[in-house]
Amino acid sequence: MNSSFRHIGLISKFGAATVGATLRRLIDYLQARGLEITLDTSAAEHVPDIPLPSVERPILAERCDLVIVIGGDGTILNAGRSLAESGVPLVGVNLGRLGFLADVSPDLMADQLDQILAGEYAQEERALLHAIVQRDGETISSSDALNDVVVHKWDVARMIELEVCIDGHLLNTQRSDGLIVATPTGSTAYALSGGGPILHPSLDAIVLVPICPHSLNNRPIVINEASEVDIVVQDGDYTHAQVTCDGQVNFALLPGDRVRVRKKAQSLKLIHPPGYDYFEILRRKFGWGQSS
Repeated sequence: MNSSFRHIGLISKFGAATVGATLRRLIDYLQARGLEITLDTSAAEHVPDIPLPSVERPILAERCDLVIVIGGDGTILNAGRSLAESGVPLVGVNLGRLGFLADVSPDLMADQLDQILAGEYAQEERALLHAIVQRDGETISSSDALNDVVVHKWDVARMIELEVCIDGHLLNTQRSDGLIVATPTGSTAYALSGGGPILHPSLDAIVLVPICPHSLNNRPIVINEASEVDIVVQDGDYTHAQVTCDGQVNFALLPGDRVRVRKKAQSLKLIHPPGYDYFEILRRKFGWGQSS
């Protein structure tokens, strides 16, 4: 067993009926191996009868050597934003449908975790984005994103107008339903639905994908991850916009607001079982190479 993983934190999806049984099996597994366990408050709600310490996310990140997340990719997105700064590695047990990030199978959980705890695993660094909202020169909101930062229209069936600059240079002024700024991790999420390219997670890149642009020559563009993206909401009779991070954090925007997006200094440490193959995941999820 890898002595560096002695204190395990557990985070789980909220409310899902299948979480409780998997969480109990996982706790039994970890206790049988003499490991110290701390629950996030989300996990504690599923096992109120098990006497384990329960703490808020920042304390969990400081206390643990490894955090296991039970849920789908959405649960990992939520956990990743709060764990990246601490540097604690994360591994996901997949109870969701996609599994781009959470790839430990509940059925094979014991065997795969045995390997990981023995030091047999693949670890990678996943980039995050940091977004701030400036109004009249003052920062009024900030958030991180593992997948994407999206500036988009809100509740009104009309386009919004956005001025987009890269490192202080004007890229374009576009009329569209919005703009997606995505990491390589997020390139297989909303950005892909918008017609963007798939970026390998190891690439030092950011992709900008317009959402339903008015002009068909407004195309996705890939830029260096060190670039700073400024998106300014232009004035209009029907401007009603918001910025969303990972589809989970929302903030309403007014005309003149500036959304500034750059790569976050800290990355997320993501752990996979031995034999992890990103291209195999793509083949499985998209059905590539299968006979029709």
